[in-house]
Amino acid sequence: MDAHPVVTVDDPSAQSMTEDLAPDTGRPLTRGRVLRFGAGFLAFGLLWIVGLQIVAAVLLPQRLRDIGVESPETLLGSISAITAIVSLVSNLVFGNLSDRTRSRFGRRAPWILGGAVLGGVSLTLVGFLPSAGLITLAYCLSMVGLNMMLAPAVAVLADRVPKSLRGTMSAFYGGGLAAGAPLGSLVGALFITNAVPGFVLGGAFMIGGAVVALVVWPRERSAQDLPPAAGGLKELLLSFRPPRKAPDFYLAFAGRLFMLVSYQMVMAYQLYIVQDHVGQTVAESAVTIATMSGILLVVSLLGAVVAGPISDRIGRRKLPVVVSSVLFAVGIAMPWIWPSPMGMFLFAGIAGFGYGVYTSVDQALNVDVLPNDEEAGKDLGILNLSTTAGQTVGPLVTSALVVATGSYSLVFPVSIVAALLGAFFITRIKSVR
Repeated sequence: MDAHPVVTVDDPSAQSMTEDLAPDTGRPLTRGRVLRFGAGFLAFGLLWIVGLQIVAAVLLPQRLRDIGVESPETLLGSISAITAIVSLVSNLVFGNLSDRTRSRFGRRAPWILGGAVLGGVSLTLVGFLPSAGLITLAYCLSMVGLNMMLAPAVAVLADRVPKSLRGTMSAFYGGGLAAGAPLGSLVGALFITNAVPGFVLGGAFMIGGAVVALVVWPRERSAQDLPPAAGGLKELLLSFRPPRKAPDFYLAFAGRLFMLVSYQMVMAYQLYIVQDHVGQTVAESAVTIATMSGILLVVSLLGAVVAGPISDRIGRRKLPVVVSSVLFAVGIAMPWIWPSPMGMFLFAGIAGFGYGVYTSVDQALNVDVLPNDEEAGKDLGILNLSTTAGQTVGPLVTSALVVATGSYSLVFPVSIVAALLGAFFITRIKSVR
């Protein structure tokens, strides 16, 4: 006889028991597997973002100057706009295709590895190609590969991690991203006068992130025994349809969209804010930005690592996300009311901690609101559209406000309102505590 207790939908312990079980096995994770998933998510986030930032933050802009582009700033903006569109489409497409994959290596692993190879090789090629057009093409291909890897990798949270541990795993991933972004910029700066090894290293880090994660994570089960995905072009096209009758899904989408708009309105223009709003020289601003980067690295990593496990322990997602959004808004107010280096340092400390908390718990919340676990890759791809849209819209809003007013006076209150709107949408979610 089955020795396990029988629970019903009305049993108050049923939901708690289900939340402790891994979706793919129906069993709790052992301590060893928890550590393997955590280490894998940490290494994955750290390595791919270091690789990307080596190129995106330092070596790509310098490469455009080195090949004699007449207006590298304009071209870099155009490349950013093109890659934003490429990322939007790629994340959705490959998340959906991974849902439909039925290989003996699982649904996610083939796409994670294949995307990493495409992304890493293309990123390396940026340092060898002689023309702006070829560089743009290679960089776009690297974004295709990156999103081919990211969409299935994030879906691993929904596929294989118990609901009660998703905040902790999100914290490992968010902590890797928080530490890796400034580290990538610092490493890239070391290669600015000898860029070729830097491009090779950037590509290697991106590939290494996927390889390490797939080796460290417990091996994914074969997907060959899963029910086959519906065939035919019509069924494939219909599979991209956004979920219906899922209000919490779209509230989470709106919450992340407004938060990312708020974040990018300030972060994308931090150098100009230091120089034009605070009034520092180029040399002074370099010192201020470096100090802010150090503060951001420490506090965002601390916020990410602490918040996820706390969210799992208290069984709440909305509260940490809302509190972090409010903290971010408070941080934005600092340079607005105190336009000085200290105001920028307070922004980095308060807003950076808030954003670290946000990144660690928001991803777990997004997984929790998915209406259908079998379509996790596709639905997470749709949710990730809010990230790309926010990263694109935020700088455009700041640019429009500065052009219209001739100053940054309206940027800060508008950014604060956007962060608080994001928090408001999260409070309206009903299916997640």
